[in-house]
Amino acid sequence: MNEVLLWILDLVRSVDPVARTLLAGLGIFLETSLLVGLIVPGDTIVLVAATGVETPTQYVALLVAVILGALGGESVGFALGRFFGPKIRDSRLGSRIGVRNWQRAANYVDRRGGIAVFVSRFLPVLHSLVPVTVGMSNMPYRRFLAWTAPACVLWAFAYVTFGSVAAVSYRDLASSLHFAGYLFVGAIVLFVVVIFVVKKLLERSESRHWDRAGDGDANTPE
Repeated sequence: MNEVLLWILDLVRSVDPVARTLLAGLGIFLETSLLVGLIVPGDTIVLVAATGVETPTQYVALLVAVILGALGGESVGFALGRFFGPKIRDSRLGSRIGVRNWQRAANYVDRRGGIAVFVSRFLPVLHSLVPVTVGMSNMPYRRFLAWTAPACVLWAFAYVTFGSVAAVSYRDLASSLHFAGYLFVGAIVLFVVVIFVVKKLLERSESRHWDRAGDGDANTPE
């Protein structure tokens, strides 16, 4: 187990740090973009890239790249919604998402305003639809950015920190504990389970806002 895991981690580290950082930023940029974000596993890309961090400089660079990538993807989604929203929603690609998902996103933004922007960053499907939906609403970009920025920072900090700390801790233990590999895998599984549970709890808590329209003003949460 240790030999296999060390080989994988060394493979990640063998990638040029600049290229690895840029790929992670691009991955999360695409993950937060409309349509593409529904199929690109940005969280996995970031987590894997984080295991290759060797220095504090690389950690900060990766964290900044992921935050900027997330903000960039969210901003592009907002711009697409502002200028082409209805056309995208009614297009062939937009129809593949489903009328129900579009309506849920619209209701959520209408009823929760900025709160929907923040929480949707941690919800499947909605993390790609909400920025576009907000762009079609009356919420200004400054308000949208004020809500999405802290969510992107929190998300990036959680994934980059866990991935880098877990990999460094494993390397320190691998030479002295023959079962260190199982601890590392267990930590990864536990992290994934915790993220899954958090998402489910958020989804359960917020789903009541998805099926009924609000007052038509995205700036005033109900």
